[in-house]
Amino acid sequence: MIEKLTKEAIALLKTLIETPSFSSEEDKTALHIEHWFQQHEIDYNRTNNNVWAINKYFDESKPTLLLNSHHDTVKPNNAYTKDPFKAIVEKGKLYGLGSNDAGGCLVSLLATFAYFYLRKDMKYNLVLVASAEEESSGPKGLNSMLAVIPKVDVAIVGEPTLLNLAVAEKGLVVFDAEVKGTPSHAAHPNDDNAIYNSISVLQWFQEYRFKKTSATLGDVKMTVTQINAGKQHNAVPSEVKLVVDVRVNDQYTNAEIVEILQKEAPCSSIVPRSIRLNSSSIPVTHPLVVSGIELGRETYGSPTLSDQATLTCPSLKLGPGDSTRSHSADEFIYVHEIEEGIQLYIKLIEKIL
Repeated sequence: MIEKLTKEAIALLKTLIETPSFSSEEDKTALHIEHWFQQHEIDYNRTNNNVWAINKYFDESKPTLLLNSHHDTVKPNNAYTKDPFKAIVEKGKLYGLGSNDAGGCLVSLLATFAYFYLRKDMKYNLVLVASAEEESSGPKGLNSMLAVIPKVDVAIVGEPTLLNLAVAEKGLVVFDAEVKGTPSHAAHPNDDNAIYNSISVLQWFQEYRFKKTSATLGDVKMTVTQINAGKQHNAVPSEVKLVVDVRVNDQYTNAEIVEILQKEAPCSSIVPRSIRLNSSSIPVTHPLVVSGIELGRETYGSPTLSDQATLTCPSLKLGPGDSTRSHSADEFIYVHEIEEGIQLYIKLIEKIL
């Protein structure tokens, strides 16, 4: 049964690769996932572009394990040498946009869900959500599903982790900051040039260190990622606008990061765009983590953001593929990684059932 499900999962991934599914435009890949459920005689639901299902013998008295991954993608970059919308297999690599992030994880979880769908003797219920808008953190993604699906007690979020156990994940706060000055003609003296004023501010952001370090996630990482000022060569602008990306460890809430920066950052203003994408984690003593360690997998803290950020329950990030390939040119996943991913997911869940 596993071999058959694996072949079908790889075939589905090829179809998904060849179907464009940018964030909020996933309607066609949602149809392919619906068709997959139909082929496997699994009752399913669709909410916007999220396709979801519960196990056949769902029991409200049992805790629920969520299996989640996404079927949206970023847009391909200009460095691609292969057609990003053509599934190409070469030397064991399956190329194509979304193959690694996170198509391989998604089809592996779909196969895993199908494997357990008819089981009657499980200690956990299973809920699978093939979610939309993960790449854009959009309003109609997994976050919108939490009020629709049954209450979730623990989750496996499918993202490429080289099949190791990401037991924690950094949160994210993006800030819009401003450095003010006095506008003037470039020909006249000006001791309050906003661009020059920004030099010390940029240095402050570069050198600032948050005090609390995490054993799993390390330090909070703060990076100025955008800067914008001025419209013409002969006019000193009144302000410099900065965008600051802050990756938050599990020692701070996003609200605490906002409070610290609004108090200490030497800007004229600094305003968060959102504080809802908090860090997430799962205790290393949780049965899912213990089972993964027993199966020879390593634990680590992940610096990248996923749909884990929308969950309030313990969650484990785990999946085939390599995060460093995500959003890269000529994205790929090894076929054997999908095969191993399905086997690991099944073994992991069997050990807690």
